[in-house]
Amino acid sequence: MVGMDMDSPLPESWEDARARRERELERETERNELLQSQVDRPTRIVAIGGGTGLPMVLRGLARRATPKAGDPGVDITAVVAMSDDGGSSGRLRRLHGALPPGDIRNCLVALAGGKSALKDVFQFRFGGARGLAGHAVGNLLIAALAELKGDFLEAVRMSGELLGARGNVLPCTLASVQLVAQMHDDTEVVGERNICRAQGRVRKVSLSPRSPPPVDGLLEAIYAADLVVIGPGSLYSSLLPNLLVDGVAQALKETRALKVMVANLMTQPGETDGMSCLDHVQAVREHVGPVLDAVLVNGTEPSPEAMRRYGRRGSFTVNVDTRELIAAGVVPVRADLLKEGSRIRHDSRKVAACLLKMARSGL
Repeated sequence: MVGMDMDSPLPESWEDARARRERELERETERNELLQSQVDRPTRIVAIGGGTGLPMVLRGLARRATPKAGDPGVDITAVVAMSDDGGSSGRLRRLHGALPPGDIRNCLVALAGGKSALKDVFQFRFGGARGLAGHAVGNLLIAALAELKGDFLEAVRMSGELLGARGNVLPCTLASVQLVAQMHDDTEVVGERNICRAQGRVRKVSLSPRSPPPVDGLLEAIYAADLVVIGPGSLYSSLLPNLLVDGVAQALKETRALKVMVANLMTQPGETDGMSCLDHVQAVREHVGPVLDAVLVNGTEPSPEAMRRYGRRGSFTVNVDTRELIAAGVVPVRADLLKEGSRIRHDSRKVAACLLKMARSGL
């Protein structure tokens, strides 16, 4: 009888063990049902971001979107930040009260199938110094459709149909929002383009108005997803603004989807100077809580010559310490993600292959 706690009735121990086993079997059954359902239907992926990073992810996924023998394909939903106030998008916002179409346009083109003259037309930018100078044709078309239909979301949908986009593109919100940054010197900077010009270290960002409502279908897409991918891209101006929309952070915490951040390859001068991969993860956590399960990081060194060239511009490789990430509760996944060439860029095919493998295996 030595070692037995006589104050704990034995039948209760049996009940506890049986209850634990039942919970384990229930979780295993749910996982098997999820994996089986993924065999029979497209893999549902929600990609969140903006700038140039999100289109890169979408180009790779779009190549795998169409179902084939033994492969049900991919159901893609892109979620795009709407705080851009620079360039052509900024001018359309200021002069016509339009929502910024630039990042939406780039995502639609990234999802478009094959090579087409229409893709080139959407991306054509007028030269000169006045009038239409600097405007992309696709921006003008989306803005015109939105005004004609009185519905920005319908304008995006119609543009996607014209391009044959293999996926859906959603603005994170239809509210006219501005990005507000609190800098490390305690100053406040309003507007994305002003933040970029400030060249100071950002402490925290918010949206004005705060917690704008999500666009219809956004939260539902997150809850239904197998995988939610965030990034790569500008941490404070492309990624976080999406997560600050009302309900998005909560949906990310509650969804059964695997949540993966694609780590940036290089730091961004004036925005993420000196920040490691862990710093990026912590910044997300400080803004919206623990919404990340894993981080996909590049495991291939860029060429020394390319690193020196970027270094002269103040951009350096993002340091990845796998032990720190694991200690922070995030699983690091290393892979060769680097695109061949003189520029340090992600390869869209490699990134998509890794994401699909993670989505279909659970990690």
